[in-house]
Amino acid sequence: MRKRTLAREVALKVLYQINLTSDTPEEALADFWDHHEEPDEEVRSFTRWLVTETIQNRQKLDQAIIRYAENWNLDRMAVLDRNILRMAACELLYSQDIPPKVTINEAVNLAKKYSQEDSGKFVNGILDKICHSEPLPEGIQS
Repeated sequence: MRKRTLAREVALKVLYQINLTSDTPEEALADFWDHHEEPDEEVRSFTRWLVTETIQNRQKLDQAIIRYAENWNLDRMAVLDRNILRMAACELLYSQDIPPKVTINEAVNLAKKYSQEDSGKFVNGILDKICHSEPLPEGIQS
């Protein structure tokens, strides 16, 4: 498995843990690494960035998701779908080195693997709208 793919899977699990426990990102990451084999520093670093940025920018990310999730509010979304959308929106809006197509594809794959049958289509639709409507980091094109 590619390093960033692994980091996204770990970040999704950590964000889910934060939803259940209300731990801080640092506490949740430390707890996760205490119970799992630690990967190399590149995976740990990207996981840490993704979890921390997603939590720090949650309100702005949620606003972007709500803007494009027609007839849905966040509370009605599956917890995993909501966290996948937040993580991917975070990458789209705050990362300068990840092509949007990669971010969306990875999010769709996470949704297919961990969530409901139609989650991949749901996640793809919202992220595509965010990608084509929100200002992306400088140098990134949708």
